[in-house]
Amino acid sequence: MDISVYRPGELSAADRAAWTSLQSKAHLQGSPELSNPFLSPEFALAVGRYRRGVRIAVVREGGEPAAFFPYQRSVTGVGRAVGLGVSDAQGLVHRPGFAWDARELLRACGLAVWEFDHLVEGQEAFAVGATDSFPSPVMDVDQGYEAYLAHLRSHAPKFTRTTLAKERRLGRDAGEMRYVHDERDPAALRTLMDWKSAQYRRTGRSDRFAHEWITHLVERLFHTRSDPFAGILSVLYAGGKPIAAHFGLRSERVLACWFPAYDPAFSKYSPGLVLHLRMAEAAAADGIAYLDLGRGQKEYKDSLKTREITVSEGWVTRRHPVALGHRARRAPVRALRNTVQSRPELFEPADRILKRMGRIRSRTP
Repeated sequence: MDISVYRPGELSAADRAAWTSLQSKAHLQGSPELSNPFLSPEFALAVGRYRRGVRIAVVREGGEPAAFFPYQRSVTGVGRAVGLGVSDAQGLVHRPGFAWDARELLRACGLAVWEFDHLVEGQEAFAVGATDSFPSPVMDVDQGYEAYLAHLRSHAPKFTRTTLAKERRLGRDAGEMRYVHDERDPAALRTLMDWKSAQYRRTGRSDRFAHEWITHLVERLFHTRSDPFAGILSVLYAGGKPIAAHFGLRSERVLACWFPAYDPAFSKYSPGLVLHLRMAEAAAADGIAYLDLGRGQKEYKDSLKTREITVSEGWVTRRHPVALGHRARRAPVRALRNTVQSRPELFEPADRILKRMGRIRSRTP
């Protein structure tokens, strides 16, 4: 393989265009998973502004780009997926029929190991290193919003009736409702991040927006706009005030759901569910094929989904002491986390403890 490695600022406009072209044609060539905006050059370049070690390997065949592999590299040769921990789709973007040797690619990139937690389907060379696979629910809207709503009424009739009834009651109780699919007011983004931070603290989870780089990344992506890619802030208003919001990333065919939150004062109306239905309607009108709700079992995702795709976690390694050491450190932590999350008898007590700690933390000045 003819492999060249670039820093984010070194990637040429021609290579960026070729990368985008591979993504835009992926659904026509049997690899719709490559259309995900987390696999776009815009996301990799944005992460590169705030995280060290971001690199992009370009594989060429006959002098033309055949594949793009974004990654993060430590000084010791430990590699991670770009934005590991916040990215919901990872892998190598390639043209049809392209095959690669994972260890040869790692060697060219100076990596002893490459770790992933949302590897998309169809990445056979990397998938041999997967330790677990997980469902990622999606909402198909390629046939239009009415077709999606008909699916919901058929497969989740009680959920659909209840959610639509709550939407009507919300309008009566809180005032006229208004939905903005692509809100450009930065103040609305700040409101969403404040809600999300409070939710993380309330439920005992780690606050992602306490990490400055994540806040800056989201703000930058909010201002990133091109024909094939954009950061989309969707806001549901009632009585002139925001009550629910979501920030995600859009490619030509996929809206990747990322940070949803709502004002807890309106929780009895399920404003988050109402917001997702409005998002589905607007996405269908924009020509989006599906909304990717992201890995993780949640009741609201089960209610909204039409099907599931699969993502995997694990690592690919070379014969190298750094790879052995990294895997030895990371494997027990991942195994414990996945065991707890997959077994209700373990997850439910752990979740209660986290929420109790969150309530205490929220009351502490």
